[in-house]
Amino acid sequence: MRIVVLTGGIGGARFLTGVRAYARQAGAEVTAVVNVGDDVIMHGLRICPDLDSVMYTLGGGADPERGWGRAGETWTVKEELAAYGAEPTWFGLGDRDVATHLVRTTMLDAGYPLSAVTDALCARWRPGVRLLPATDDRLETHAVVSDPGGGSDGAGTQRAIHFQEWWVRHRGALPTHRFVFVGAEAAKPAAGVLDALAGADAVLLAPSNPVVSIAPILAVPGLREALVGGRAPVIGVSPIIGGAPVRGMADRCLAVLGVPCTAAGVAELYGARSAGGILDAWLVDSADAGVAVPGLTVRAAPLWMTDEAATTEMVRAALALGRPGEERG
Repeated sequence: MRIVVLTGGIGGARFLTGVRAYARQAGAEVTAVVNVGDDVIMHGLRICPDLDSVMYTLGGGADPERGWGRAGETWTVKEELAAYGAEPTWFGLGDRDVATHLVRTTMLDAGYPLSAVTDALCARWRPGVRLLPATDDRLETHAVVSDPGGGSDGAGTQRAIHFQEWWVRHRGALPTHRFVFVGAEAAKPAAGVLDALAGADAVLLAPSNPVVSIAPILAVPGLREALVGGRAPVIGVSPIIGGAPVRGMADRCLAVLGVPCTAAGVAELYGARSAGGILDAWLVDSADAGVAVPGLTVRAAPLWMTDEAATTEMVRAALALGRPGEERG
């Protein structure tokens, strides 16, 4: 069995621990197609937060308390940059993390594509699944926000800022009009992504932020079409439990789009494949049992990823919705 997971963020990384455990039990192969919309260049270094979160989490190097970055991290470089007054001061780079960014940036500058660089980094971490960036090309998520000082009439103007600044610096508190995926139109799927989707027996949408983790992946030309036209069932796992995000800022992002912060709201955002969307089935938490979404098979199961065993059962429940021969939507 070949499983492809579209994923991003800390929740997506934790979900993959369950996918990997299930795959080991079932003898399955797993490919994770990871969001790169959070990627940014800071202090001359290419930083890939979602790829690194997945790689560190599956490789046993992630900080379990913060949920991001390296365990046992130190901050000498951050302190030295602050002493120089180097901007941005709101984005901190840990010393261990800097090593990853130095290796990545050096290889990218030498002409290697991001997918090849990711494979090289994973040779150290051995995540147990194949990690692929959604694209090797530049793709950045920006937020279009109100700029209170930009208009002489006091009404303000709009400006675009990188997602990292929107969330890390401003905590998503700025009046926000929309999100844009800069570079998406010209991007191409990274090497191996379309082949993985074409050969998949099941595609899972991790319980990641649908607006800034999954949507940038779907914005790469050819990826949405590969899901819609593919043979594999596409099963999504809700990132919303009882009307609130499991973690992160999904509620704020959904509000920008005018989408209800509910399990049904996110499912309808993705849409049923029978109606031009991408989903065949939708797994919700037991707290949302009874949710109905037109065109989708909806089932409920415990979705709190309290440990690897619970996450594995969650994955098992999701895959059960897409077993060959099972009626879809």
